[in-house]
Amino acid sequence: MILIVDSGSTKCDWIAIDKDGNQLLEKIRTKGLNPAILSEKKLRKTINKSKELIANKEIVTNIYFYGAGCGTENPRIALKIVLQQFFPNANIEVNEDTMAAVYATINTPNEAAVVCILGTGSNCSYYDGNKLEQRVDSLGYTLMDDASGNYYGKQLIRDYYFNHMPENIKIAFEDKYNLEADYIKHNLYKQPNPNAYLASFAEFMILNKDSEYITELIKKGIRVFSNNMILQFKEEIKTVPVHFAGSIAFFCKDEINQVAQELGFKTGNFERRPIEGLVAFHTKQKS
Repeated sequence: MILIVDSGSTKCDWIAIDKDGNQLLEKIRTKGLNPAILSEKKLRKTINKSKELIANKEIVTNIYFYGAGCGTENPRIALKIVLQQFFPNANIEVNEDTMAAVYATINTPNEAAVVCILGTGSNCSYYDGNKLEQRVDSLGYTLMDDASGNYYGKQLIRDYYFNHMPENIKIAFEDKYNLEADYIKHNLYKQPNPNAYLASFAEFMILNKDSEYITELIKKGIRVFSNNMILQFKEEIKTVPVHFAGSIAFFCKDEINQVAQELGFKTGNFERRPIEGLVAFHTKQKS
């Protein structure tokens, strides 16, 4: 059994296939396994909550894991140790989530592209058809992650508290969420995955895109992300497309295209969930 795994900070999808790419089990979903945020203890606890993974852990031969927080060495090693302990008979590869986005969005195996992730977090890389290049090390949701779910969640909460929201949006926001200061602070400073908590507010933004306030909020975030991340690759975007993966990118496609036109780059493919592309990629690699 081969496991293909695509993990963000919020959720983690596991697909079990055989060597020919045939799916063996229903897709398994756990909470996100971000080793840059979660301790090894919490990573183990999350995996051990899955009855399906427990039932099949002895027969797994290969794991290809792509995840948020796996772009630097220490978190990547920590997660690999946890996986190896749980799946004792498996060969395990742990890669950053950007590679999942690359394999899911490029049209041909050797296509060059700038590839962006806009989900719970955000990232941007250049893929030359062979290897990945990043020009800025991610410092995580506190300092970076522009235009991500947690970025927009933070902006919505700030605008609510600073009284920058239109009244009708403010009332709708109050109806949907517990916005008591103590409750928010408890989730941000006392609970695990504060980035995922912030990202949970982004659903409100997607559901209220008919509001001019929301549309401008989305485009403002995309402009910040583009200037900080995409325009690192000024020369490359003259000749290659900019692909996007992740739920925020998928649901904000129109706003991204508008900002792309403003700033002079060409968008390519938009993929909400990269995991289907990963299955196809690894099946081809084995054939």
